[in-house]
Amino acid sequence: METIQEKDYIWHAAELVGGEGRASERRLSVDEEDGSSSIRIDFHTAWGRGPGIHHADTEYYVLDGEMHYGDRVIGKGGYVHAPKGVPAEAIRFSEGARILHYREYGDAGFDAVDSTAAPRWEGAREDITVHDSAAMDWLAVPNAGPMPGLFVKYLHIDPVSGFYTRLVYAQEGWADHRLAHHPCYEEAYTTEGKMSYNFGDLDPGTYFFRPARVKHGHFVAMEGGTTWLMRSDGELENWYTQNEWVRWGGDAVNYSPEGGRMTWSYSSHDMAGGQSWRSDEDLRVLHTALNFQKEQGAPDSDYVQHGTGPDRSLVAMAKAYDLARLGQGHGDHDHDHGDGGEAHSHAHDRPHTHDALGWPAPNTLEQPDERTDEHRHNWGAGRPWKRGVDKPLPPIISTLPVRSRSLGRWDGDGM
Repeated sequence: METIQEKDYIWHAAELVGGEGRASERRLSVDEEDGSSSIRIDFHTAWGRGPGIHHADTEYYVLDGEMHYGDRVIGKGGYVHAPKGVPAEAIRFSEGARILHYREYGDAGFDAVDSTAAPRWEGAREDITVHDSAAMDWLAVPNAGPMPGLFVKYLHIDPVSGFYTRLVYAQEGWADHRLAHHPCYEEAYTTEGKMSYNFGDLDPGTYFFRPARVKHGHFVAMEGGTTWLMRSDGELENWYTQNEWVRWGGDAVNYSPEGGRMTWSYSSHDMAGGQSWRSDEDLRVLHTALNFQKEQGAPDSDYVQHGTGPDRSLVAMAKAYDLARLGQGHGDHDHDHGDGGEAHSHAHDRPHTHDALGWPAPNTLEQPDERTDEHRHNWGAGRPWKRGVDKPLPPIISTLPVRSRSLGRWDGDGM
């Protein structure tokens, strides 16, 4: 889901079980299989509820207004993480407060208790986390991509799964000229500033939910920098792609311009139409990131904006075609044709096209259980991954992203 502006969502009555007051919610994303939800809530009156136990791992983050958690009062930037099955203090929000609200691995259920001395659910772990993020220091990200200028405030990290919530700030001029993908999902809500990237512009109120292994990037932080609240359901590793291309095609049966048959092909390069939507300043900043990488001695490729320059899919296809011709009678090679030439077996001493092009065999790029585990229907589902234990994973193809009517730009960049 890239990129959604929350203003394009409709309002619903807020699903806050057992509370007193009036509030509305915009459902940024919802998993109807396990109840997980990412929600924007506005409080039209003062709202509150007493101590209790959440049915899901639950988070509250204050965008505007005040939050009272127990005896503690926190304004903008206030954060609470209440683990599933762990008794939590009473919580209240001021009239006019605006918050982000997350539920993970459970529904909106809430069981009232007399106090936090009530017993935990069996198997519940961790304690309540409360932060005033406005009072926290920004920490420089050790590996900020191709150049310095990325900072983080860690709000919560699950010690078992690695699921974490953090605020991320990219200072003005920070850029990444590459495309990245990760072994886990990534979602973010923009709280301040503006950033341009391959799927659109991120400004306050924009949101995305990106499944594992979907490429994204060519970031440029605009004037004043950009801040997001970002979440991932596991250890976030950055794997990078450059010079990307995708081409697809087939044989039309009844939809040629004349209504009949035709063979057709299309590429992500074609979608861009041979021109860039980026400004000269965007391109300058992206080349600054490239030059910084080169100054550090890192291997890199020149940045060419998607849709400009040669279509790399055609270059790759031409190489593959030449190799296929070599394997079909233009080298030391025996043919065995069946009746009518329909069967065609080969015995030759030349490598297969994947090997000859330097491409690894596709089945060597999968995780061992990718076609057999409970997520086999969804290659965008993240699997547990640990650095130094598991092998890196390639990206998957992202089809046309879902987006709301306010944000319509995407030209196939990063597909």
